[in-house]
Amino acid sequence: MFPCAHIAEMIRGAYEGLITTPEKINDYIDGEDERVSSKLRKGLRIWRKLKYQLVEYNSLPAYLKDNEFILGYYRSEWPLKQIFLSIFSIHNETLNVWTHLIGFFLFLFLTIYTAMRAPMVADFNSVQHLSKMIGKADLNKIRLELLKCVSSLSNMPDLLKLNDLTTSLHSLDFHSLSGWTFVELLTNCLPEQFSLNGLKDVTMASPLIVQPITRWPFYAFLGGAMFCLLASSTCHLLACHSQRLSYIMLRIDYAGIAALIATSFYPPVYYSFMCNPFFCFLYLGFITLMGIATIIFSLLPFFQKSEFRKYRASLFFLMGFSGMAPIIHKLILHKNQPEALQTTGYEILMGVLYALGAIIYVTRIPERWMPGKFDIAGHSHQLFHVLVVAGAYTHYRDGLIYLRWRDSQGC
Repeated sequence: MFPCAHIAEMIRGAYEGLITTPEKINDYIDGEDERVSSKLRKGLRIWRKLKYQLVEYNSLPAYLKDNEFILGYYRSEWPLKQIFLSIFSIHNETLNVWTHLIGFFLFLFLTIYTAMRAPMVADFNSVQHLSKMIGKADLNKIRLELLKCVSSLSNMPDLLKLNDLTTSLHSLDFHSLSGWTFVELLTNCLPEQFSLNGLKDVTMASPLIVQPITRWPFYAFLGGAMFCLLASSTCHLLACHSQRLSYIMLRIDYAGIAALIATSFYPPVYYSFMCNPFFCFLYLGFITLMGIATIIFSLLPFFQKSEFRKYRASLFFLMGFSGMAPIIHKLILHKNQPEALQTTGYEILMGVLYALGAIIYVTRIPERWMPGKFDIAGHSHQLFHVLVVAGAYTHYRDGLIYLRWRDSQGC
């Protein structure tokens, strides 16, 4: 019994020393204070190791108790340094952190990729009369004017070395970046010759083929998705530090969810009703105000309590369900448009994924069936995270269809 009591006494003494003079702990462990015996330094190392052990649910402070079916592997009130290092260790939040952190980097990549490929999104295969448009313009008559305006034509020797500029344009590959750039330059440099008014006699699949439609609704969605995923990942990593930080991070997490839901409406609403400004601004204004109201409501202290879990899920679910109105309106307005049906299919799939995630989140399946068996992997919140990323990626694919549709047909 004596060794155990002796170790306990050393740990207790080290703990008291840490409380009274916390700055000396490193000196003690590193042996810089010669007055401290080797036994006490050993006790300090044991105490520090025990302090950062994972604990069980019953040992948690009240603000960290959220899911009684996850019984162990909790971090409780760790210092920030240890918390950041724990991102590479195993505990019951590891997969919660990484599922949405990987999702954040996925959408960061998709944002950069989309921005780089933005001029290429237009579906040139659907433009049957682009060559007729070029053919009707006598570019040889405006050659000098064109060369004065478009200095970058010097980088296109295949065009300049031909006497017949029109013939060279007929052979230009408009799927390539140079083809796209040249047509765009023609429009910018010679607006009178290549304006929409000058092309009234040409049947075109899109008056906007040279200038793609605005992308801001699509990028707003991508920004909302990244904010939601990063906020969620950070919340699961840092919330165990202290009650105050937990309160702050949960508020940011709820704001991220509201931002993702609200911005998910932007591409379908804007591109479906871009030719009907009244309904476009009506739907966008409604979902934006609802998102702001949800964020404000989530700031209330009682909103984070465990007993309000189903109310939180219901609030976000109703916010998403309000999207049925613009979807039905879109189908009525564009009933003969194939893209309307394609995008609706993606939107239904996205809604199913989000709804399934919300149901799993509220019911705490599967851990409620076998408490303690899914502490590390497979519990409801991890499944919820995976379904959120899948739903957001489905919506990304949906947005690409909207871009191709409006790029190729405009209003």
